[in-house]
This record gives sequence, structure tokens and C-alpha cells, in this order.
Amino acid sequence: MGSARHSLQALEQVAFEAVLFDLDGTLIDSTDAVLAAWATWAQARGLAAPPTVAHGVPARQMLATVVSAEEIEPAFRMLEALEVAELDSLVVLPGAVEALRALPPERVAIVTSGTPPLVRARLAATGLPSPPLVITADDVPIGKPHPAPYLLAAQRLGVDPSACLVVEDAPAGLAAARAAGCRSLAVTTSHPASELDADAVVSTLADVDLVVLPGGGPAPIRVRAALGRGGTIRCGPA
Repeated sequence: MGSARHSLQALEQVAFEAVLFDLDGTLIDSTDAVLAAWATWAQARGLAAPPTVAHGVPARQMLATVVSAEEIEPAFRMLEALEVAELDSLVVLPGAVEALRALPPERVAIVTSGTPPLVRARLAATGLPSPPLVITADDVPIGKPHPAPYLLAAQRLGVDPSACLVVEDAPAGLAAARAAGCRSLAVTTSHPASELDADAVVSTLADVDLVVLPGGGPAPIRVRAALGRGGTIRCGPA
């Protein structure tokens, strides 16, 4: 590992063409809502405790580990309805609004393991600026940690995955980004830095600035340490 500062400098040297943001845990904190929905679902099924929730993994993939194949869809619909109703505890994470507003909408995507009804409900409840492109669990045959969601986002933006920066909070999402060939910036909003295999790790998006530099063709997007916040940057695995 290099120094903490060197870790961010590795990203600072890259000219990105697009930024792909995870939603839950990266732009908004939905942890309380997710856990409450799963607890209610488990109680309704007579389970002593809900299954362990893997952040960043589609709900259907998690349900497949605890119910039969025939039960997955009805169980999912119940869980989705519970999550859509759990909106009061949602919190927009620091730096999220500023990061989205700093970039041209056509150079940004939200890539989430949520379904369209859930994503619409959470974006409306939080008032978070939404780019035109949102990739949900319904858009891909398999979700994170498979690279399919990030590969599809890059394709629809018309950008090579290697020119994309993925911003994530969870190991599953970072594994998806890495498998897709994207660089990654992780935030420690749901997992400690030691569990995040990313090119750089920060506490929240408030610790960095995303800057669009002038230039010919697609203007490059650069990552910079936010003024006065550089001390929070941690070293990501080599």
C-alpha cells in the first residue's frame, strides 16, 4: 500500500468520461429502511430473524438463499412493497447532491440493485437530482457482484468501461465495478475501509470534488480532494 494521499493521486491522474454512482449507501442512507422492511417480512413469514442482508446485492438474489424458487417472486413483491413504504428514515448522504450537480447529466448514471418502483420512491422522497440514465435490477439478468449493471450503464452512455469511475459503498458493488474494468472510489458509509477493495476510499462524497475540465471533445472529468478535507482520504488496496 502507498500513502493515503498517494491513493487518491492515482485517481487524480485519470481523465474519466463518465461517473457511475451506486444509490443506496453511496448517495442516500437507506439502511434503517432496508432492515425494517426485511424484519417485517421475516416476522410475517414466522422466521425467528431476517436473513443477513448483503448490501448492494439485488433482493431476489438474497431471497433465493432463504426461500424456494417458487416462492421467490411473491416473497419479493411483498418485500418490495414494504421497502417502498419505508421512506421516512432515508437520508441524503454528504456530498451526494453536489457530486450529481457538478457533472453533465449525459455523463452520469445511477446503477442500483433496486427495482424501478423502489428507486422512484426513494428519489422522490429524498429530492435527489436524478440523471436521465438509471440502471435498475430489472435492466439486467443478474445483478452485482456480476459486472452486468456497470457494463450496461457504460454501453448506454456510449463510454468504454475503462473510462468510467464507479462510486460505491459495498464490496459487491466494487467487485462488479472491478469485473467491468472500471476504476472505483469507495465511501465508508456502510463498510469499513478494510473491507473495500477500491482504487481510493473516502468517508463520503463530501471529501472529494468532481471537476469537469475544459478541453476539446468530451471534457475530462477529474477527481480532486475537497479543500480542507484531504486528511480523510484512505489508501485503497493496490
